[in-house]
Amino acid sequence: MYEIGHFIDGKRVKGTSGRFGDIFNPATGEVQGRVAMASPGEVEQAIARAAAAQPAWGAMNPQRRARVMMEMVRLLNRDMDKLAEALSREHGKTLPDARGDVQRGLEVIEFSIGAPHLLKGEFTDGAGPGIDMYSMRQPLGVVGIIMPFNFPAMMPLWHLGPCLASGNAAVYKPSERDPSVAMMLAELFIEAGLPEGVFQVVNGDKEAVDTLLDSDVIQGISFVGSTPVAKYIYARATASGKRAQCFGGAKNHMIVMPDADIDQAADALVGAGYGAAGERCMAVSVAVPVGDETADRLIEALIPRIEKLKVAPYTAGEDVDYGPVVTREAQERILGLINKGVEEGAKLVVDNRDFKLQGYENGFFVGPHLFDHVTPDMEIYKTEIFGPVLSTVRAGSYEEALKLAMDHEYGNGTAIFTRDGDTARDFAHRVNIGMVGINVPIPVPLAYHSFGGWKKSMFGDLNQHGPDGFRFYTRTKTVTSRWPSGLKEGGEFHFKAMD
Repeated sequence: MYEIGHFIDGKRVKGTSGRFGDIFNPATGEVQGRVAMASPGEVEQAIARAAAAQPAWGAMNPQRRARVMMEMVRLLNRDMDKLAEALSREHGKTLPDARGDVQRGLEVIEFSIGAPHLLKGEFTDGAGPGIDMYSMRQPLGVVGIIMPFNFPAMMPLWHLGPCLASGNAAVYKPSERDPSVAMMLAELFIEAGLPEGVFQVVNGDKEAVDTLLDSDVIQGISFVGSTPVAKYIYARATASGKRAQCFGGAKNHMIVMPDADIDQAADALVGAGYGAAGERCMAVSVAVPVGDETADRLIEALIPRIEKLKVAPYTAGEDVDYGPVVTREAQERILGLINKGVEEGAKLVVDNRDFKLQGYENGFFVGPHLFDHVTPDMEIYKTEIFGPVLSTVRAGSYEEALKLAMDHEYGNGTAIFTRDGDTARDFAHRVNIGMVGINVPIPVPLAYHSFGGWKKSMFGDLNQHGPDGFRFYTRTKTVTSRWPSGLKEGGEFHFKAMD
C-alpha cells in the first residue's frame, strides 16, 4: 500500500486535508494505494507558489526554456519503461499501449523545443512616417491544467510542453484514479532543469477543480474529460474571465464504402474499437457500412477477429490486446449500456457479458462486444460508452452514412474507408467533424498539427498542441513606436515633422 500526496515547490509533499481516495489495481479489483484529496487551502498555496516562480521563468529567453524541453525528451526516453509500468499498474492498459501513451506525449515535448520560433511576433518597418509596429507573444501567467484518467502521460504532456515552453507556470490536477505518472513527470521536469515552483501537482476532486476555476490568479484553464464536465468547467472558467479550452466526449463513426478493402477495414475497426478497452476519445465506436452486402461482409470479417482478442492484465505479456477498464463503476456502466442495447432491439453478434478471467474474477474486465442493426434512436448509439463495444449502423447510401456522422451531437473524429478519391475528398470537405481519417481509423494529428473536435466535443476557440497550443498559452501584445529625429543645434533638438 502506497500513498500519493502533492508536488509543491519541486518536491513531493503529504496531503494535509485528511481526505483520501483509493487507487485500485484494475486487474484484481484490490486497493493498492491511496491519494490525497487537496483542500482549497492546499490548492491556493500551490497557486501562490506558482505565481511567485512564474515571472523569472517567463523572463527567461525562449531558447533557454527550450533546452529544458530538450532535456525532458532525453529523460522521457530514458524512463519510458518505468513510466509505462506505473501507468499500466494504475490504469490497466497494456505495456505497449502505455509506452505509446508516453511516446505521443514525448512528441509534443519535442515540438515544444521549437518555442523560440513559435513565439516570434511580427514586424512592420515604416508603417507610417518614422513609425514601426511589432507584436510579441507573452505568457498568460499561471494556468490550471485538469486531465483525465485514460492518458495519464500523453494528455498532460500535450499541454505542459506548449504551456511551460511559452513561459507560464502550471498547476496540474491529474485524475485521482491514476496519479503516480503525474508525480513522476513533475520530478523529471525538475531533473530537466525546470525551476522549482513553475510546475505544481495537486491531487483532488471537484473541490480542487473549483478552487482552480475560481482563483483570481489562474489566467487559463485546459481540460479534457466528459462533455457535461467540459461544459461546466468552460462556463465557470469563462464567467470569471479566464481563457479556457475544454475537450469533451466523442462518438466516432467509421464509414465503410462498398469498394473498401473489407479485411483492411475490419483490422482497422478491431484496433480502433477495442484498443485500450475502448477508453479513448478517438476510439471508433460506430461502424457504418454502406449497403447490406457491405455490412454482411464486414460483420463476417469482424467476428473471428474479435473472438481472437486476448483480454488480460498487462503483466500477462506483450501480446495482450487490452486490459481491464479503470474502475468497477465503469465496468458496471458499460455492461448496463450493453443490456440496454439488447432491450432496445439491437442484435448482439458477439456477446461477452459473462466474461470472467480465471484468477482475476474481481478485476474490472469487460469482454469485447459487437452490435449489428443499431439505429440512431438507441441509447448505445447516442451515448459515449467508453468501453470495448462496437455498434454497427447500416446505411443505405453514402449520403445516409454522411448524415449519420453529421447529425450526431459529438464531432471529435471520423473516418472513411474507400478506394474512391472523389468520395473521400467529398467526405473530408463536407463532414462537420474536427479530425478526419481517410483509410486511417484514428486520425490523431501529429504534434506539429493541432488536435480538437467540433460540436459538443470541444468548448473554446483553440485546440490542443501544435500551433494552437502556443496560441492558447500566450497573449499577443502589439507595439506601435515612433522615435523623434532631428539635428542638434545649440544644445537643443529641432524636431522634424512626424506626419
